[in-house]
Amino acid sequence: MLRRRLGAAASGWLGRVLLYVLLTQFAIFLIRPVLTYRALDLGAGDREVGLLVVAFALLPAVVAIPLGRLSDRRRPSIVVQGGAVLLVIGSGLLYLASSLTGLALATVVLGTGAVAGLVGAQSVIARLAPDSRLDRDFGLLTAAASVGQMIGPPIAGLLLSTDADRTITTGRAFLAGGALLCVALVVCWRFGDRDSVAGRAPAGDGAGDGGTAAAAAAPAPGSFGILRLPGVAGGIVASMTLLTAVDLLIAYLPVIGEERGISPGVVGLLLSVRAAASVLSRLLIPPMLRRWGRTRLLWASTFGTGVLLGLLPLSEPVWLLAVLLVVAGFLLGIGQPLTMSLVVQAVPSASRGAALSIRIMGNRLGQVVLPAGIAVATGVFGASAAFVLVGGLLVASAAGVPRQPRG
Repeated sequence: MLRRRLGAAASGWLGRVLLYVLLTQFAIFLIRPVLTYRALDLGAGDREVGLLVVAFALLPAVVAIPLGRLSDRRRPSIVVQGGAVLLVIGSGLLYLASSLTGLALATVVLGTGAVAGLVGAQSVIARLAPDSRLDRDFGLLTAAASVGQMIGPPIAGLLLSTDADRTITTGRAFLAGGALLCVALVVCWRFGDRDSVAGRAPAGDGAGDGGTAAAAAAPAPGSFGILRLPGVAGGIVASMTLLTAVDLLIAYLPVIGEERGISPGVVGLLLSVRAAASVLSRLLIPPMLRRWGRTRLLWASTFGTGVLLGLLPLSEPVWLLAVLLVVAGFLLGIGQPLTMSLVVQAVPSASRGAALSIRIMGNRLGQVVLPAGIAVATGVFGASAAFVLVGGLLVASAAGVPRQPRG
């Protein structure tokens, strides 16, 4: 199914965007579990691991909106390319880091590059895809991301198992991630001007925004104006809690694995299983939308994931952890692309990049505030508290899922 869905979009601008996202997510999800093990070797505890999650999101939360405005005013490809450069630099700094402070600084650079790439890639789709294909194209984008997230953790586990000295193996993993990011840099340099410029004409004639030329001509609202538009705030809250859940899984599942004697290779496979389930759900979004509609799917994604993550600390056998992660991964995969298309369709076409960047800023603020609070709790109650708390937040956020008449 993945090959058939990607086959129709494999050529042209969308194919390049998907390949870029796949490579960067592959590298990031290879690097970040390894980062946790390097931090543990440097003496980090549960609290410090949580603060590294904060470091990944702190500066990106500040720069997301300016990056979105830049992609609206000029070309999204510039933002993508700048992000790719920062990702390469961040992976190199991680390889050189020999202290927790160095790891934190390198993580800030890596996180800034990641958010720039996301803002740019999503803005390319928002600019070039017609409204009738937004759910599909954002679904393909997030499916490509999930493929990278699926491949990265088991490769990290394999690299960590090649030598008893984890200083050596973590260094190899950082270099491998850096090599992938160099390839992604080459790919995004081929986005070029033609794709971005070509997207401007459809927005004005109705092909790129579902025929609403008036929306394209409407004055661009400010950030607070965008947040007041129906559906935007609720979509951002749902997106924020879902993404924070993924982040905490990456950061704290290795910690639980260490506590329970689960090898890094098995932890990597568990994270890969979660990502594989997300790939499947994102490819099934069009038929699920026709059957249940956006509101029900978003509610199921937030509420169901929250319940399942809250049960993870009670799941002692590895096979039960795997089952819960498969179902949670399927539900996690549904929410992100639907919140993208919901936010994009709620704003004038001239503000789509800004709206997506506000959504990403909300995600990053969530990744700063929520893990910081959760890090305090894990310092007292242990890593299991992270899953109970984020599960409760997801269940609560389900109440605010925006109602959207269109399916």
